[in-house]
Amino acid sequence: MLNDRNFACEYGKIERVSPLIRRIVAENPGPFTFWGTGTYIVGHGEVAVIDPGPDLPAHIDALLKALAGERIARILVTHTHIDHSPAAKAVKAATGAPSFGFGPHGKAGETGESGADLEFRPDRTLREGDRVEGRGWHLEAVHTPGHASNHLCFALPQEKALFSGDHVMGWSTTVVVPPDGEMRAYMRSLDRLAARRDAIYWPTHGGPIRDPQTHLRELIAHRQGRRASILAALELGSATPAGIVALVYKGLDEKLVEAAAQSVLAHLLELEADGLAARREDRWERRRP
Repeated sequence: MLNDRNFACEYGKIERVSPLIRRIVAENPGPFTFWGTGTYIVGHGEVAVIDPGPDLPAHIDALLKALAGERIARILVTHTHIDHSPAAKAVKAATGAPSFGFGPHGKAGETGESGADLEFRPDRTLREGDRVEGRGWHLEAVHTPGHASNHLCFALPQEKALFSGDHVMGWSTTVVVPPDGEMRAYMRSLDRLAARRDAIYWPTHGGPIRDPQTHLRELIAHRQGRRASILAALELGSATPAGIVALVYKGLDEKLVEAAAQSVLAHLLELEADGLAARREDRWERRRP
């Protein structure tokens, strides 16, 4: 179900969510983070930390105290936005654990730098299918560019689970912000996940997705519908992304208008690549193939 907001947490408290998985949520709620960043811990005794979170001392301290007596052996990062990767530096300094990720942030620009962690460099680079192992668990990298060019999901075969980062969430659809975010890549990545058979998703924000295949179908249909609505808006005449938001998004929270305009821009760039839209300075118009 899209926009499932049935989620609650207690900041700073570690919670067991499955036999192999625990979670602790950072106190950084907002229109793009929901209740906050959910940092996941995989395993017992020798553990992996997925998305250590923002550079919030209270969250980092709570995470380290919760895992006192255990060894953080690996730090995994789904992508380099400031609510996901900055705490990796402090966790590594405290534990010596190496960080793993696809690579540093991708295309930087006026929009790409907003919310991007431009300092993160993984100690070890992961590509599609690469494995990270620990005692009693292993994780497999699934490259899912779109929300960010370096976005990874992590599969936990022992529980048929997928840590889906920001690529697929239950509480909200994903914002795709050019130039690093790309709609065509995002849609291809959704198709890639649809070809898998994971039983449950654990997004970094919000609660689990317990029927991933149904959710993916709804998400793909939503994006296809948004693309069709943008094309219909262009049939009325040339428009800016902000103008299209006013036509297509009804009842949108003002805090989300700019993000919606960026996702519209991502759709427009995809339509341009398909020969269906053209840009004239700051405005877009319908193009006939």
